[in-house]
Amino acid sequence: MTNSIEEIRDASLAFRQTLLKSEKKRIVGVIAFVAFFAVLAIIRIFVLGSAMSRWGLLVAGLVIAFELGLLHAVNQVLRSDEDLGNSVWYFSTALESLFPSLGVAFLVSSRLPPDYRALATPWVLVFFPFILLSVLRLNPKLCWFSGIISTLGYVAAAYVAGWRLVPGPNGFTVTQTAVAYFALVLLVTGVLASCVAAEIRMHVEAALREAETQYQLKQVEHELQIARSIQQSLLPRVRPQIAGYEISGWSRTADDTGGDFYDWKRLPDGRWVMVLADVTGHGIGPAILASVCRAYSRANFNVRDSLDTMLKNINQSFAEDLTPERFATLVAVLCQEGSDEVELLSAGHGPIFVYSSDNQSVGILEAQALPLGILPDLWEAVPVKLRMKPGDIIILITDGFFEWENKGGEPFGTERLAAVVRRFSNRDPEVIIAELYDSVLQFAHGSPQLDDLTAVLIKRSPVEVPSFQANPPQETVTYFS
Repeated sequence: MTNSIEEIRDASLAFRQTLLKSEKKRIVGVIAFVAFFAVLAIIRIFVLGSAMSRWGLLVAGLVIAFELGLLHAVNQVLRSDEDLGNSVWYFSTALESLFPSLGVAFLVSSRLPPDYRALATPWVLVFFPFILLSVLRLNPKLCWFSGIISTLGYVAAAYVAGWRLVPGPNGFTVTQTAVAYFALVLLVTGVLASCVAAEIRMHVEAALREAETQYQLKQVEHELQIARSIQQSLLPRVRPQIAGYEISGWSRTADDTGGDFYDWKRLPDGRWVMVLADVTGHGIGPAILASVCRAYSRANFNVRDSLDTMLKNINQSFAEDLTPERFATLVAVLCQEGSDEVELLSAGHGPIFVYSSDNQSVGILEAQALPLGILPDLWEAVPVKLRMKPGDIIILITDGFFEWENKGGEPFGTERLAAVVRRFSNRDPEVIIAELYDSVLQFAHGSPQLDDLTAVLIKRSPVEVPSFQANPPQETVTYFS
């Protein structure tokens, strides 16, 4: 499983691009070091008159030419979706390790004793920069390989130069053991380089994952902002103008998107229908379902059917789109210009608050039917009919208001909500909603909003309008002071 994950990660474009960019820096470092080594050799040969072999300059030139070719290949690959392949990495590592080996084997002064030539030469120092620069390949295996090839190359070069690990009468000489010691140092250097490369690779992978996560989060945030703007655009922007009524709505989601919505629509016969719904949960999923529910409600509210028939049709269509754990509560209110009677039907949504201007009390209406999506068909639900007097208010509100808890775990509750409604009952509906929200915020005292907040207030205008209702409507409201 681990190998599979590493292969997928190595194959990713971002990580491959990072490896290639790091390889470019490594190549530049190799070229700079070899050029520096060559300049020092030129100074020693032509300025200081050292007896160094001039063939080393040719070898250095060939190495620089090879590295330039490798740099060109890396640049080509960076501009495409291809890869250099493991063979190129291992071949270049072996070739670079042979560069100092050639110097130790063939370019050391013959005046030195054979068993001392592999020690008294600057060529042996060239191994270390190549091993250390292999760290930039971010591949522990290549660092291991560089250390092993350098070790074997040095031992082989020392052998060609005349070194033999054969004990004499007094045992091994200092030079004999020194070559073995240098070889082990090269091997250990490769091990250390491998450990460093593994650590750097881990941090690079973590940084790339974090960058990718941040990019994905920004993409999600951008898409959520688009979804939020779309959802907000579906909410009504203009208050309905209904003689005898003042109506206002407001919504604030807990996340970028939410599962609440409110709406109103004028029917062809002149009646108005106001709707508030709450889909379980909040976020992008409930937001989509809320938009679907809104579409079904808009399509089913018409002049031909009664309020209960309209809700049954909405439930039947909406239930087909829901998974078993999902449902929505919805309440609809019908009213008409020139009439003080309103008709209300709630599918699982409650409590519904009704303010009476006569005795300044707030009553509670419970739901008349199950929430949408629980059963394919709503049972026989009888709408509630209310006769509203001037100053009476119907408050359609989601539970996010009165279930918002303060830091002590105490919910705002319906009693506090009713008190706010009574205190500001003489104000416009949008002012009452604003005061409700401010009161909840002050009560929460900094605790986070965990649920969506949506409210629709239907207030009977304080101007008497003659009623066209012949028979008194049914009232099933329980009031509390």
